[in-house]
Amino acid sequence: MGIRGNLRRDSKRRILRAGESIRADGKYQFKYYVNGKAKFIYSWKLEPTDRLPAGKKPCLSLRELEKQIGYDLDAQMDPTRQSMTVIELVERYLSTKTGVKPSTRANYNFVRNLLNQEDFAEKKIGHIKTSDAKLFLIRLQDAGKGYSTVKTVRGVLRPAFQMAVDDDILNKNPFGFQLAGVVVNDSVTREAISREQMRQFLKFVHDDNCYCKYYEVVYILFHTGMRISEFCGLTLKDIDLENRIINIDHQLQRTSNMEYIVESTKTNSGTRKLPIIEDVAQCFAAIIEDREPPAVEKFIDGYGGFLFYDDKGMPLVAMHWEHRFNNMVDRYNTIYKIQMPNITPHVCRHTYCSNQAKSGMNPKTLQYLMGHSDIGITMNVYTHLGLEDAADELKRIEALELARKEIEKKPDTPPEQLLFRSV
Repeated sequence: MGIRGNLRRDSKRRILRAGESIRADGKYQFKYYVNGKAKFIYSWKLEPTDRLPAGKKPCLSLRELEKQIGYDLDAQMDPTRQSMTVIELVERYLSTKTGVKPSTRANYNFVRNLLNQEDFAEKKIGHIKTSDAKLFLIRLQDAGKGYSTVKTVRGVLRPAFQMAVDDDILNKNPFGFQLAGVVVNDSVTREAISREQMRQFLKFVHDDNCYCKYYEVVYILFHTGMRISEFCGLTLKDIDLENRIINIDHQLQRTSNMEYIVESTKTNSGTRKLPIIEDVAQCFAAIIEDREPPAVEKFIDGYGGFLFYDDKGMPLVAMHWEHRFNNMVDRYNTIYKIQMPNITPHVCRHTYCSNQAKSGMNPKTLQYLMGHSDIGITMNVYTHLGLEDAADELKRIEALELARKEIEKKPDTPPEQLLFRSV
């Protein structure tokens, strides 16, 4: 308020509050300060009920704008920074992500390029509501973007807006909602194959004149659950056949620029000592015996002695094995009437995990073997066990219970052979 006797009024004789004034052209303005610097907001209306002057665009009244500014100032926010655009916020966030893996950096660039093609990127972050965020992700999917793409975009926007909240620029993160229920998860799940399918495929590879040379690799992937990038990164020093232990503490990758790099495992839990069964140890022994190193051993980031090389003397990467698996499955399906589903190195990993879960392995043990960072990822395999698995488990428990009762009846007589089944 002004000082008594010297109140400032507008043309309608309404008292103007402190900071409010009216310009010669009739436009209202409000002056406030942020960090000692004067800031101004303007409107053609003082109150929401005022009539807009002829020819002027609709706008909020000065008093409404003051409430917004006052709310932000009370919350110790900087209202001027709310005018930052979405893409500017994302760039600011990404500039804080130093020392990330090349694969992660590639994902960031993908999101940056995608956003630059969207009108949403030019919106002011202070104007983004939760409904706006949800509708943007829905529009992406409606435009043909896959669920994984939408999830990746949201994986950048959510922490970027959270940074704005932490910096007192925004009061709420509009992307702080669960993705489920907003967009449809239409991604294709890479299912495990059955034990019988695994046996059939391994027998085919073993007997095939062309692909038999890859049998040991296929067997190892089916019986260790290693990520293909972990397998590609293995060197002779990582394989301890005497103690039957594989050391996994890095992975081999090839970037989109065809650059070979060795980086740490996908997660900290991915770094592990992996015990192997005798059959797997024999497969590794066969690979080492048949290994033909290049004329000049190639070192990648200090690592050398890889198990497989291409005709240029470079170690094989995931893409090589994915192509070979595709060719093996295609050849199988041209020979046999009953078709084999798509099998990739990751399907081998998922099959191993499922087989161990069906065999009753402790979830925490399986989590360690798989290198999962979260037990929830491992438990998801158990929750996908079906009716047949449940029936088999109940039969096993029933057989054990019958055996216990038989022993209690005749403690000096061995239980009947029929009470047990081979596994």
